[in-house]
Amino acid sequence: MKAILYMTTTINGIIAKHDDSADFITPAESVSYVAAVKDAGALIIGRRTYGILSTQPEFQEFLKAKVKIIAVSHEDFELKDSTHIVAHSPKEALDLVKDFDKVIIAGGGKLDASFLDENLIDEIYLDVEPAIVSEGIPLFSGGSADRGLRFLGSKMFSKNEIQLHYAVVK
Repeated sequence: MKAILYMTTTINGIIAKHDDSADFITPAESVSYVAAVKDAGALIIGRRTYGILSTQPEFQEFLKAKVKIIAVSHEDFELKDSTHIVAHSPKEALDLVKDFDKVIIAGGGKLDASFLDENLIDEIYLDVEPAIVSEGIPLFSGGSADRGLRFLGSKMFSKNEIQLHYAVVK
């Protein structure tokens, strides 16, 4: 199974503002993210991201497509759908989707860092939005891992937005 980190970030590495808003994300990026998750069929996110995502239109699309959603949290919590599962670690989350060819990992920053620290990310897609946010949640928050990346490609969403694709060097 291929574990793919798929994140949207500002050019200075912020994935959301301190109030959890990400109003810098464009519709073109949202379409790409939804397509990647549906294609994989499995999504791993953190508890806080789960709460935010469950209020977004994308969440309903994932429910209709029967995407397997795993929320990683140290503690159990109430989920929005009976098919969703809480995992207590990155490794446990990956074990729950081991039958999939690929899985999308989509934040937040602490979860991203924990997957990177445990060397569990195979590829990274970064959708870079043409914005700078002075303060907010960084792409990798609190981690200690240093990793090399190998560039696999890029594509433009619009004249201002680019997606970068990397393999994580293991």
